[in-house]
Amino acid sequence: MQRIEIRVDGMSCASCVGRIEKALMGQRGVAESQVNLATGKATVKFDQPATPATLIDLIKEAGYQPRVQSAEIPVIGMTCGSCVSRVERALNKQPGMVKASVNLTTQKAFVEFLSDTLSVPRIHQAIRDAGYEPQEPDANSETEEQDREGIDLRRKVLFAAALTIPIVLIAMGKMIPALEALYVSVLPHRGWMAIEWLLTTPVLFYAGLRFFRSGYTELRHANPGMNSLVMIGTSAAYFYSVAALLVPGFFPAGTAESYFEAAAVIVTLILLGRYFEHVAKGRTSEAIKKLLQLQAKTARVIRDGEAVEVPIEAVVPGDRIQVRPGERVPVDGVVEEGQSYVDESMISGEPVPVAKQKDAELVGGTINKNGSLTFRATRVGADTVLAQIIRMVESAQADKPPIQALADKIAGIFVPIVIVLAILTFITWFSFGPEPALSFAFVTTVSVLLIACPCAMGLATPTAIMVGTGKGAEMGVLFRKGAALETLSRMDTIVLDKTGTLTRGQPELTDFILVEGREDEVLAWVAAVETESEHPIGEAIVKGARDRGLTLPAISEFQAEPGYGIQAQVAGRRINVGADRYMRRLGIDLASVADDAVSLAEKAKSPLYVAVDGRLAALIAVADPLKNGSVEAIAALKSSGLSVAMLTGDNRATAEAIARQAGIERVLAEVLPDQKAAEVKRLQDEGARVAFVGDGINDAPALAQADVGIAIGTGTDIAIEAGDVVLMRGDLRGIVDAAALSRRTRKTILGNFVWAYGYNLALIPVAAGVLFPFTGYLLNPMLAAGAMSLSSVFVVTNSLRLGRFKSNSGSSVESSISESGAAQASVS
Repeated sequence: MQRIEIRVDGMSCASCVGRIEKALMGQRGVAESQVNLATGKATVKFDQPATPATLIDLIKEAGYQPRVQSAEIPVIGMTCGSCVSRVERALNKQPGMVKASVNLTTQKAFVEFLSDTLSVPRIHQAIRDAGYEPQEPDANSETEEQDREGIDLRRKVLFAAALTIPIVLIAMGKMIPALEALYVSVLPHRGWMAIEWLLTTPVLFYAGLRFFRSGYTELRHANPGMNSLVMIGTSAAYFYSVAALLVPGFFPAGTAESYFEAAAVIVTLILLGRYFEHVAKGRTSEAIKKLLQLQAKTARVIRDGEAVEVPIEAVVPGDRIQVRPGERVPVDGVVEEGQSYVDESMISGEPVPVAKQKDAELVGGTINKNGSLTFRATRVGADTVLAQIIRMVESAQADKPPIQALADKIAGIFVPIVIVLAILTFITWFSFGPEPALSFAFVTTVSVLLIACPCAMGLATPTAIMVGTGKGAEMGVLFRKGAALETLSRMDTIVLDKTGTLTRGQPELTDFILVEGREDEVLAWVAAVETESEHPIGEAIVKGARDRGLTLPAISEFQAEPGYGIQAQVAGRRINVGADRYMRRLGIDLASVADDAVSLAEKAKSPLYVAVDGRLAALIAVADPLKNGSVEAIAALKSSGLSVAMLTGDNRATAEAIARQAGIERVLAEVLPDQKAAEVKRLQDEGARVAFVGDGINDAPALAQADVGIAIGTGTDIAIEAGDVVLMRGDLRGIVDAAALSRRTRKTILGNFVWAYGYNLALIPVAAGVLFPFTGYLLNPMLAAGAMSLSSVFVVTNSLRLGRFKSNSGSSVESSISESGAAQASVS
């Protein structure tokens, strides 16, 4: 199953979204298609017999233009037809490749590809993998391509305005008695109408051609949308005026009026609104641009003993790379030589630089502060942490939350209803309106068509999701799915896993109470068994034994029972280490240490028992302190009205002691790893909407079961598939940020919908003329067009207000970008 993204030009409203999705889902092999109006992208999951080429054809048939990038890439090393075949096969296998053709004579590969799925550097790498060497193609930058629509819109707006202003001056002059005589002395009324006709024609059919092309396609597919309404409204005004100019006798007395100025102003205003909307929509992707700024463009790779500066795309895993003070780390890797401090605030949110020396991990995009480092690249290109972050944000922005799916359905039936209302408006005014009835009927019908364009409805959700997910990324909160941003806002219960989530996940051995035997010998046996365990408690015991200088003997026959304990043979003895339930299962009496166990648990220490050859030998206590900020985070969650619970495998006394320290009242204790999901399900069955917070590894079933799974992805461990939300740092205050941001985003979405739908519901009757019997007022079609354009701009700018959301934990990627820029400036 492939997943590709196709940028689509020509979409203007929610009905466009529905039409493209319907066309794509009609293709055999397509499993899922989601179209996002704000990003202008279609995301498609498909398998054979569907191909990128067939999907592009379907979008074209629906009346829209998929954006396909083409390039000619010189290829060095081809000598025969089999070389051509090998390169073509390698290219055509790339996701997002539409067509690849290789010419042996010119030594070039001609490729057509989807730039939002496949990049030129990745194409280069595919050619290299096939055994040949690509060269840089002569192609326009992606930034220029993406801004092409904005440049075209600005040019069309200026052209339309230059012609519309004199049209309006002519129309207004004829209505002012003092000027009318002057106008008539120069040209008769019909002469001025002819000039208006000449000026209006290029405004409609050149500057406004996009509305007619798309509107015709919408009607041809029996699926009218915003462009259809604009096309019908402006065409009605234009051709009515042409007929009034050429055959005035055909009209009833007093109705052969000119509406050229209305048609021209409508197109100009809507184009202007579309341009403002384009500019504003561009700002919704600021977060992605800021993340892209963190990517290095070159790297100093050590080749043949010398440091050579190469493009970042040429770096491969295993390369040795040198990073000087003040430079950006180009890719992920492991330090081999040198010592320094590195600013990792882009992934951790912590402003304090981190010490780096041999064997330390480096993350691409971070800033080397003072020393020189030489490291070996481990992850490059799309595999780096930064690339994963960018991909995760882009995926969330393309996702369609439930509220948007509902909006799309409403928009799908809204336009046909508007057309019916416009027809009824015309019939009513023509049949029952005052004279000249035709003029009244015409004006009200055109106003209804224009006021009801559903642009704002289609933009209400995706623009807010784009800004919200981007803002989350700046704060170190990654929403893997846009739907999670909406769903998290409706949660009423937060369940926190204890170890590694609420606590530091780095326990320490605090107590060793001997029951029988020699203390150092028993501890060495226990530590030897725990060397085979990956549990943090086991690591604490091993560290405690080694800190005492003990030598750990060899073990055999190791066995582990998750949630209970472990067993092994050590020095000819059977050693069992585990929880009280494990000892009870083995039939071992714990009465002699019962009081000690209770005392330890009350101090928030986790008691473990050791049995040697079936006899109780020792009681061990391990403590895992709370993370910094945990108490404040829980207090903030509770103050916002959320119920907070802790889930742990610890015995109840220890769990309740830790919960008291953290300020948590509800404790789910002694829960085995495979029972965590069941506990979440039990809370859901009680009517709770649950967000579960865990480390994303052994908590995967619970993360998947919860309404929203929040995974702790500290440092480089952010590629967690089970969570809907990933916190890039371990600080639980990130949950407070995520919850607050989700509520703010949902509030923004609802506000957008109230405006978009309320605006239509309120102004459609006004446009239809319901106020006329009481006030004598009719809405001018030009005002209707202006109001419609402003509604879209309002929705987008309202979403942009999310960019001012402040992190409760006070750290963000945005600040790291400005700091890194300052670092670069100081070096240069």
